[in-house]
Amino acid sequence: MGFLKFFSRARPVLQRLPSGSMTVDRNARIVTTTVSSQYPQTLLREIAKEVLHLFQEARTSQMPLSEFSLNFASLRITARELRGGAIIFLTPKTPF
Repeated sequence: MGFLKFFSRARPVLQRLPSGSMTVDRNARIVTTTVSSQYPQTLLREIAKEVLHLFQEARTSQMPLSEFSLNFASLRITARELRGGAIIFLTPKTPF
């Protein structure tokens, strides 16, 4: 039976990269978003938490940021601080 379970395993699902923008409050709750609703909200919240954490770390290091841009191999994240919250732009580098 163990051999048959190998064939019945769920296959990993290929997800598209998020595209759009989102506005978050100071608690990393998503206020508005243009990212597709098919993209998991938990992953968007994780991105928001990390962005807000980066702004907080910059403030405690006495190097306040108002905007930053992170370039990954296939995704660009641009964020602007908004009175404790942030607006975050997610742009895939490869076309769909």
